[in-house]
Amino acid sequence: YLYALTLQQATAITHCIYGNFSGPKAQEIIVARGKILELLRLDESGKVQSVLSVEIFGIIRSIVPCRLTGGTKDYIIVGSDSGRIVILEYLATKNLFERVHCETFGKSGCRRIVPGQYLAVDPKGRAVMIGSIEKQKLVYILNRDSAAKLTISSPLEAHKAHTLVYSITGVDVAFENPIFACLEVDYSKVDADTTGEAISQVQKLLTFYELDLGLNHVVRKWSEPTHRKANLLLTVPGGTDGPGGVLICAENYIIFKNQGHPERIAPIPRRKTMLPSQGLLIVSAATHKKQKDLFFFLVQSEFGDIYKVTLTYEEDLVSAVNIKYFDTVPVSASMCVLKTGFLFIASEFGDHILYQFQSIGEEDEDIEMGKSDEEEFVYFQPRGLKNLSVIDKLESLSPIVDFQIKDLFHDDAPQIYTICGRAQRSTLRVLRHGLTISEMAVSKLPRHPTAIWTVKRTAKDLFDKYIVVSLSNGTLVLSIGETVEEVSDADSGFLGSSPTLSVALIGDDALVQIHPNGIRHIRMDKRIHEWKTPGKKSIVKSAVNQRQVVIALSGGELYYFELDLSGQLQEITRKELGHSVTALDLGPIPEGRQRSRFLALGDDDNKVRILSLDPEDNLAVLSLQSVPSVADSLCLVDLKTGVDASQTTLFLNIGLYDGVLLRTVVDPVTGELSDTRRRYLGTRPVKLFKVSVQGSNALLALSSRSWLCYYYQSKFLMTPFSYQTLDFAANFSSEQCPEGIVAIAENTLRVIVTERLGERFNQVELPLRYTPRAFVIHPQTNHLVIAETDHNAYSVTVQAQQQAQASLDNDLNVDQYKLDHVLPRPGPGQWASCVRLLSAVDNSTLDVVELSNNEAALSICTCVFHGHEEVFVVVGTAKDLTLQPRSCNGGYIHVYRIAENGNRLQLLHQTEIDDVPGALCPFQGRLLVGVGHLLRIYDLGKRKLLRKCETKLLPTFIKTIHTQGDRIIISDLCEAFHYVKYKKAENQFYIFADDTTPRYVTASCMLDYDTTAGADKFGNIFICRLPNEVSDEIEEDPTGSKLKLSQGLLNGAPHKLDGIINFHVGETVTGLCKSSLVPGGNQALIYATIMGGIGVLLPFVSREDVDFFSHLEMHMRQERPPICGRDHLAFRSYYFPVKDVIDGDLCEQYSLLDPARQKAIAEELDRTTWEVMKKLEDIRNMVL
Repeated sequence: YLYALTLQQATAITHCIYGNFSGPKAQEIIVARGKILELLRLDESGKVQSVLSVEIFGIIRSIVPCRLTGGTKDYIIVGSDSGRIVILEYLATKNLFERVHCETFGKSGCRRIVPGQYLAVDPKGRAVMIGSIEKQKLVYILNRDSAAKLTISSPLEAHKAHTLVYSITGVDVAFENPIFACLEVDYSKVDADTTGEAISQVQKLLTFYELDLGLNHVVRKWSEPTHRKANLLLTVPGGTDGPGGVLICAENYIIFKNQGHPERIAPIPRRKTMLPSQGLLIVSAATHKKQKDLFFFLVQSEFGDIYKVTLTYEEDLVSAVNIKYFDTVPVSASMCVLKTGFLFIASEFGDHILYQFQSIGEEDEDIEMGKSDEEEFVYFQPRGLKNLSVIDKLESLSPIVDFQIKDLFHDDAPQIYTICGRAQRSTLRVLRHGLTISEMAVSKLPRHPTAIWTVKRTAKDLFDKYIVVSLSNGTLVLSIGETVEEVSDADSGFLGSSPTLSVALIGDDALVQIHPNGIRHIRMDKRIHEWKTPGKKSIVKSAVNQRQVVIALSGGELYYFELDLSGQLQEITRKELGHSVTALDLGPIPEGRQRSRFLALGDDDNKVRILSLDPEDNLAVLSLQSVPSVADSLCLVDLKTGVDASQTTLFLNIGLYDGVLLRTVVDPVTGELSDTRRRYLGTRPVKLFKVSVQGSNALLALSSRSWLCYYYQSKFLMTPFSYQTLDFAANFSSEQCPEGIVAIAENTLRVIVTERLGERFNQVELPLRYTPRAFVIHPQTNHLVIAETDHNAYSVTVQAQQQAQASLDNDLNVDQYKLDHVLPRPGPGQWASCVRLLSAVDNSTLDVVELSNNEAALSICTCVFHGHEEVFVVVGTAKDLTLQPRSCNGGYIHVYRIAENGNRLQLLHQTEIDDVPGALCPFQGRLLVGVGHLLRIYDLGKRKLLRKCETKLLPTFIKTIHTQGDRIIISDLCEAFHYVKYKKAENQFYIFADDTTPRYVTASCMLDYDTTAGADKFGNIFICRLPNEVSDEIEEDPTGSKLKLSQGLLNGAPHKLDGIINFHVGETVTGLCKSSLVPGGNQALIYATIMGGIGVLLPFVSREDVDFFSHLEMHMRQERPPICGRDHLAFRSYYFPVKDVIDGDLCEQYSLLDPARQKAIAEELDRTTWEVMKKLEDIRNMVL
């Protein structure tokens, strides 16, 4: 049994919309990431922040915003593969999407004739049309009931048989009957035609469907032929805002059409480098209404060029369509113009970018325009950004082509190395588990610092006033303003001649400094009260909150002080403990109370106690917990524990000397300790600090790595910093940095800020030249060798020549975001390739070998040949490769050695082959090569590789090869796995087992001698195993006679593999790897997807866990069905019934349920709520 868990959700965006989802003036973006719905919001600095992310366990096919007439906020209408139309409302108070309506209309799945592919809403919010690719269109009327809640009608049919739909949009007709425009093709004559001539006469039609609100039905009102290569419709504002009608985006042209209005057509401006025969398509568009009757459109071409489209009109008569080159950005899947002056580009591949408008392009007199009275094309020169500027970037791994896991930096945990992207925007990304940290300031301190605090001057202050640094022989006080300056003892009131143990604001406006010799109470009027320690004793530990102070003296004596009504610190009681105190902390004072009831105390006999501070039983022990090591630090903190922001729980966090963090729940009434959770953080003793994250309490734990424990989107997260080791830290707040951390690292003072909360990995990227296809880590040098190849592209040398001829602007070379296809495309069958050697540790490229002769580098491996100690790099290339149907004029196997101390690739020789080398693998001192459907063994010769053995029995094309001993596992492109035995004595291959199910394999990984994991292009992960008796039979056959005589079964191998695991991920998996992401953790199957997601399948270690999580998953299916109407079990069984895999993503939604439902499920499982939460946290900690 396996536990499936997503480590990083998909980063690709397929759709994006904007609107006021949480309130009247909130400008927000909702993005669809395949099977994830996410709400994004811009913060005050213009950075994009994720507010809510929800897994819908389905595929989002379309999404639109909808606002009812007179409404102040937008609803979200989602078309998915559930066969249902779903209307969602975002509830800001609970931070969740609530399903308002879910109407069933058809079968589930992405089907041709089931609506869901297209959505269009009436601009006044009165109706919505949901359409399929073929035939079916349904219209729903939207309205309000007496309680002002949204209602939806029964569906009204607008079907038309034998019709393909390309685009749907709502037409703005003010408050007349709603009209929807469709781009359609009627193929009925083509179906009936046997000669094949009718297809040349097929017309594309613009059709208007009218919803008659009086008669409550839909009629086909108007239809007219339009451009044969039209692909997109845009709504033109109507009524009092504009002329109405639609814009049709077609190849090379944009056309305005409306019923009873003459057509207006304008050519799209073209790049000067484009060939006359080359078509130009619009791929995405956005509309911006600046104010009443003032609007424009931004449309983007397939090259990334954005055009501004405006209409010249009087009343309802349009006289011209004006198209103007605006700027060039990465090609987008979708784009949004926000009313606050931002443009959000959801890139097709690579990072998503937020731009700010510098101008709206009205001043660019030098840039050509296409107008509707011109028939000839106008041409322009692409340039760097002029009207837009980059404000923020959302990192995206999509598409991940391949990945490997290895610790090349010798950190505590391994790194994930991914090759991703396409063409010029391709990158190698190194992923580390941890939050991205930004340095705001770094400065050296004069002497060795030991601790640091920040303090406000009064309780009403928004920002901190002082930074107090304890040095080995004194205290340094710094004031916080526009600059940080040192403050004298006289100005601050602090004692600078002694080290400090603690500093805090006490009461409303007083400060307290605790030093080894006493307590210094500094009043607002600079009056100072000192309390001195008795005798020669010194203070070793202290704890302070708003009204209480507790100190521990050497020898184990405890003193408790409290603020009286006059603002003076009064000694309340003292107690002789009889053992040394190692850690102290006071709990926060509950609202409306005078004091905190709890004091946490750790001592040197490995015990932690909760003491009472009530006047009736001062310093009495309420509870006790034994710990495995001495407690080095304690922290009592209130943390959110549910969907409701006001629901908090008091936790006692115990940092142990051996690097372990314990987290225990404290009963707010009795002080009893329960539900202890354990996490190993590092090799150093754990120090704990209270900090603030997004206005809520959080915990910072410092060991050999720094960890932040916080609640994010109703989930508890514990994530390390990707930063150097910190020694001491404190919360920091100033005008320039409202929420940060000030810390000591060795002898430096650092102000740092956490970025991208909620993300589990931070990235370091290195740009690549072409699309990466495969890579390998060289075992001797730990360098990466990457095979890069682009189709329909020129090589670097040809590009340089063409750029010189075309005299392109220098701006292109310095633009931060590379412009795709600046030069004309050479056409199909043309390839550009290189082999790159780079150092991931230094983040630098060491050598690049450009491949000539129109070769495409497709496969790579390292190999140690017989009689050679060095590790060679082997690259497989195809010459003049044609993709469909697949063919080539032969290929080559290049053998490189790493020369010049690992800094250069040196070609040893190349060997010509007769088909595409799809897979390479080292095998017993020789090289296994999948050449098309042939499997061959090569050995190293002096001038080329020498062919030693071959089999032609594999069906279509060899995708991957894995070996162990003399067993070879082949994954075929269309026919899943084949197990092959190599008999060295006979120099012959025998295929002895294959899979019963044909699968289109995209990735595979050998788990053990008999077991292999694979993934197919439909998003399924499966594991096959050779039956034990068959495996034994094959191994116990030394002569191979049984293999020779065995008969094929079902037109295949004599034995069949057993399918033991089936699971539908929902995204095409491009990489599989068996590894562990935590030091000493269990190995698991880790996968990466084309959408940029990373997940894990973790094997269970006990039957008890299997039963527990199976029952929890079953309850969650009942209690929390997916919000878009898809059945969870049906989704995970999309193509094959899910087998022996428990969905951890569904189980983790347990924390999002309300407490009553959580308790009911826990009781069904014979557990408490905390025990269920602990189980979920423990299994996640086994992975990360």
